[in-house]
Amino acid sequence: AQATEGAAAAPHRRFEYKYSFKGPHLVQADGTVPFWVHTGNAIPSADQIRITTSLKSQKGSIWTKTKSIFEYWEVEVTFRVTGRGRIGADGLAIWFTEEQGLEGPVFGAADKWNGVGIFFDSFDNDGKKNNPGVIVVGNNGKLLYDHQNDGSTQALASCQRDFRNKPYPVRVKITYYQKTLTVLINNGFTPDKEDYEFCAKVEDMVLPSQGYFGISAATGALADDHDVLSFLTFQLTEPGKEAPTPDAEIPQKDKEKYQEEFEHFQQELDKKKEEFQREHPDVQGQPGKLFELFFNDVFETVSDRELRQIFEGQNRIHLEIKQLNRQLDMILDEQRKYVSAVTEEIAKRGAGFPGQQGQVSQQEIETVVKTQEEVIRQVKEIRNSVTDALRSISGAQHPGSAGVYETTQHFNDIKEHLHVVKRDIEHLVQRNMPSNEKQKCPELPPFPSCLSTMHFFIFVAVQTVLFIGYVMYRSQQEAAAKKFF
Repeated sequence: AQATEGAAAAPHRRFEYKYSFKGPHLVQADGTVPFWVHTGNAIPSADQIRITTSLKSQKGSIWTKTKSIFEYWEVEVTFRVTGRGRIGADGLAIWFTEEQGLEGPVFGAADKWNGVGIFFDSFDNDGKKNNPGVIVVGNNGKLLYDHQNDGSTQALASCQRDFRNKPYPVRVKITYYQKTLTVLINNGFTPDKEDYEFCAKVEDMVLPSQGYFGISAATGALADDHDVLSFLTFQLTEPGKEAPTPDAEIPQKDKEKYQEEFEHFQQELDKKKEEFQREHPDVQGQPGKLFELFFNDVFETVSDRELRQIFEGQNRIHLEIKQLNRQLDMILDEQRKYVSAVTEEIAKRGAGFPGQQGQVSQQEIETVVKTQEEVIRQVKEIRNSVTDALRSISGAQHPGSAGVYETTQHFNDIKEHLHVVKRDIEHLVQRNMPSNEKQKCPELPPFPSCLSTMHFFIFVAVQTVLFIGYVMYRSQQEAAAKKFF
């Protein structure tokens, strides 16, 4: 009973980051994955690792750089297998082996491995129509993988699951605890990450106490994209046992290398301290002053921040007023062109009609010209006011010549100038509103007729003849078809 209770108790899980990877920011600047090594056609990116692309005869793999020294473990792998064909090839494999199988014929990894491989085989080599499937194959380092039979003669456990072209990533949880290997799979039909179902189980399985984790893939005449999104490894510890300390997990050679690097960094730090003390003799023995010096260089005070915000606001207003000045210049040019065009047009009309009509035209000319001159004068006044506002803003942007009160006054002046500009523009719009007499649009010329009466009747006659001929032909065909009934 005690043994049964101990087996049923859940083990303690501890995440092992040195044997895991997950996006985003998966790769470093040099294109490598921390604590992992990739070979073959594997392509790491920021969010995933493409073990093989959808090209023929591709092989790739990725392995941990160091061996794991914990006895029991659990891995959670998230991957996608996608392809345009109804059938894919060859498949993907998850490994725990005594040595790294960097490249070989078994799904892109080496044969004769000592450990276990969980194969996601997508091509049916033996023709038994049991693929895609998941196969658990163990090896003691002496057996060759049976490709022709899809490893069925060497499989310790298997299940048939379709893992290609799923709407969501496929998730696999592989647990090795108390000499029992369990494989759970999420088929990728739902976004629920914990929706696992049982696939395979192998009891009384002995694996190497230390080994490398890896994942590989290969393509053949058919090809799929094999993408691995994450590989998370957890150390499992039996209840009541303490997990090994991090120092115990580091090999002696690595400890010596890390100790040398620490001593080297310590020497560099001492040199930097001596150089700083020589360059700043006034702060020796005064850590408070050193902190104040650093604080003043890095952080800004409240008054500095407020002053910076005021100057930034003035710069934005300055740019807006410049844009308004350019638009007023464009309006002034348009008004001048309009005055000249109207003057020329009315002069032509006055020259064409003598007598009283000529006098009326002359009066109209004088009225229009006066109106446009008034518009030009007011636009010039607006322009002068905008120029004065720009000049005042330029004087306010000098920190030494203006305080908080002067800055407030400049903002008020700018606001008043903007109100004046708005009021003048509204006045111009009201004065330039069209009168009650609506301008008539020019009459369009008569639409030319492209078809004469004679041509129309000829066209109707030809169409009628063709229609009658088609009806007669159709009736003859139906009469001939009735002879067969």
